Amino acid sequence: MLARWCLILAIWASVAVGLVVGWYALRLPDVSGIASFDRRPSITFVGADGQVLGTTGDLYAGAVQLDELPQHLVLALLATEDRRFYSHFGIDVFGLARAVYVNLRAGRLVQGGSTITQQLAKNVFLTHERTLDRKIQETLLALWLERHFTKDQILTIYLNRIYLGAATYGVEAAAQRYFGKSARRLNPHEAAVIVGLLKAPSRYAPTASAERARQRAAEVLDNLAEAGFAKRVDVEAAKKLPFGTPSISPALRSARYFTDWLADQVSGYVGYIDRDLVVRTTLDPRLQRAAEAAIVETLSREGVKAEAEQGALIALSPDGAVRAMVGGRDYAESQFNRATVALRQPGSSFKTFVYLAAIEQGLGAEDRISDAPVTIGDWSPRNYEGEAGRGEITLRDAFARSVNTATVRLAQRVGIDRIIATARRNGVVSPLRRDLATSLGASEVTLLELTGAYAPFANGGMAVEPHAISEIRDASDRIVYRRSGSGAERVVSRVALAAMQDLFRAVIERGTGRAAALDRPAGGKTGTSQEYRDAWFVGFSAELVAGVWFGNDDATAMNRISGGSLPARAWKQFMAEATKGLPPRPIPGAVAPSALDQLVESIMGRSDEPAPASAPPPVPARNGPRPASGFPDLNRGN
Repeated sequence: MLARWCLILAIWASVAVGLVVGWYALRLPDVSGIASFDRRPSITFVGADGQVLGTTGDLYAGAVQLDELPQHLVLALLATEDRRFYSHFGIDVFGLARAVYVNLRAGRLVQGGSTITQQLAKNVFLTHERTLDRKIQETLLALWLERHFTKDQILTIYLNRIYLGAATYGVEAAAQRYFGKSARRLNPHEAAVIVGLLKAPSRYAPTASAERARQRAAEVLDNLAEAGFAKRVDVEAAKKLPFGTPSISPALRSARYFTDWLADQVSGYVGYIDRDLVVRTTLDPRLQRAAEAAIVETLSREGVKAEAEQGALIALSPDGAVRAMVGGRDYAESQFNRATVALRQPGSSFKTFVYLAAIEQGLGAEDRISDAPVTIGDWSPRNYEGEAGRGEITLRDAFARSVNTATVRLAQRVGIDRIIATARRNGVVSPLRRDLATSLGASEVTLLELTGAYAPFANGGMAVEPHAISEIRDASDRIVYRRSGSGAERVVSRVALAAMQDLFRAVIERGTGRAAALDRPAGGKTGTSQEYRDAWFVGFSAELVAGVWFGNDDATAMNRISGGSLPARAWKQFMAEATKGLPPRPIPGAVAPSALDQLVESIMGRSDEPAPASAPPPVPARNGPRPASGFPDLNRGN
């Protein structure tokens, strides 16, 4: 009787198991495409010198056959991931039992029992969630793979499809990404690094930490000796072999702000992206390192005392090409780009367009204007730190000292519409308030657009469009896009340009921007918003135009930080490093103040000189994060 009931139970158990297996088999994903590889096209960004800055999408360098790979790479994989790969049927019963024993002793999950076949099933067809359903499906798929493919075929597919960090799939793509060479030429140490990535790609990548990569590679090499796949003396010798040179420099991690910004623009140049692309950019890695150092070192040295948590820097060549971009203190902590997205009040750095509009209306640097207190309705703008008026001062002194009351009077005389038109013409695209507070920098702008709007003062008066892509090629090295000509037009007349150069020079020589003085001709303007929420310095030499911003993402006040302090010092640090070794050059369009009258007389009546007076069509407001807003800075003057 007992035997009969046991038989019945066995039959019903078999039926139940069969039903469960059948149920999960019906829910298995389509496995017919395992030999193909669906992925997002990759976009590789390279600097002006050809150095790889970053990649988006999935990088896949093509399939390599098992017999093409060095034996030490294959053996390192087997020793680390699945030593009985060639003897089990897809499930390693002994390995699974060992893993259960080790985990029970440790009281936590410290060892897995998945075979290479199971890992392939999971990585290609399933998610990484830890559920019973997924484990059953993984087991069934592993059995299916073992039935339909040889061991060498399974291993080949695995090596070509496994994810190895930094958007790379397969050992060939990983070898090229991390070491700049084919997987066919990896030495034993490099092969161990690649295999070590399987445990945690982002942690053990040599571009993230060379030391962690070496430590993990040493563990992989030790596995070779423990598995009997290599002699101990050979393993120790392999640990001393050098790495190849990674194709992504850790020193350029801050370029992620730059590549993220460009990734959204590529489709606008080439349309729908259906193939791998290589984008040659205008970014200069040397200048990028100098820009990052200027922001990070300034914040590390003075940030706590200044109560400033963030900074950003944009550097352009005078034709508008982006040469460096730092969108924040640390990309790993915050990916928000404060150089291109953050809208902040520019304070007095916007006064440039007030004075430019006034000069275009016939005023000169020596003309005088009152800096006495002024009241317009219920608004009484004050000067920086409550500075008392001196009566009448020259436009040059008013600009250099960033006197608010004089600027407001000047804006009344010129008219806010003309000031807005002047800013638009130079490149400011953000919405601008149509009131006199805008003359003191009340309307929010981005660092990129304001820096670009200063470029005409460095290039002889020509408009620029900030740009960063010089060429795009596909994987077959065919040119998909190439930048040709800027179509620039004159937006600042020669007379106005010479006069503005005089004002900018005064800011650095004896005004609020003295901390930015260089050993070469240069000019710029400071800016500080209400309650010290934003501090700016935007300036230029003949070589570069650069803008610097410091502040806090939540718009809280800094500790009395003005544009003439942190920003001016960081700007000087960057510009000094960027121009090191270059002979000083005069800024195009700059003339001695005494020569201005002669210049005016020499070009009077020439039709190509007057700058346009009308504004371009209004630009719609942009969406996106707005980390700072509020009432305009009416009492900051620098």
